[in-house]
Amino acid sequence: MQDASGPIPPLSSEKCDHHAQSHLRNRRGRLARRLSKWREEQLARKALALAGTPTLVLDLPCGGGRYWPLLAEHPGRVIIGADDSVAALDVARAAHPPSLTDRVRTLQTSALDICLPDRSVDCIFSMRVAHHAGDTAQRLAMLREFHRVARDTVILSLPVDGNYKAWKHRRLQRKRAQRGENTPLKCAALSTHVIEQEYRASGFQILGHFDFLPLYATGRVYVLRRGGA
Repeated sequence: MQDASGPIPPLSSEKCDHHAQSHLRNRRGRLARRLSKWREEQLARKALALAGTPTLVLDLPCGGGRYWPLLAEHPGRVIIGADDSVAALDVARAAHPPSLTDRVRTLQTSALDICLPDRSVDCIFSMRVAHHAGDTAQRLAMLREFHRVARDTVILSLPVDGNYKAWKHRRLQRKRAQRGENTPLKCAALSTHVIEQEYRASGFQILGHFDFLPLYATGRVYVLRRGGA
């Protein structure tokens, strides 16, 4: 008797190709994320070394504590993990073992109004925050607050122009404007000339910078030294 369910239809080459392409995209995506994480951590280590291997570091905003293991690689370093979100701080504490979180003091505070005294930390470590300050006034307010709280250095990352990704972003923005879509794209690259002027106007000396992928990607990490009274 023939099976009532009928013969099993063969998987078409089109479906096989779709599954293979989907699997390849997922693998490439995972690899890209791993490589991105490795590169970001490499730049963070270089920046900390250029900053003189600070021992008291304010990680602001810390989010889910992504950089806490890296910051804790220095055995004598004390870490203040700060964020304006209580939920983010709870996630960060839960995501890491007590051997790490015992070395981290958490603090709910804003980058625009840091709940710490003047010159209270060696270094402010601020990854991916500067480009969320939407205009010059906000960035200057944040930089002035960093200058107040840091004794010595500030490390921060942001997307900058002068590379392929920034050019591609501007081209896409022009096309959107031509279609009447005037909502700005997120994480637009900032002018290096403008941002470096803002650093100096806020009382910082630029010790150096490290690019994620020179001339291609927008990511850049700056190391600033506090100057002035």
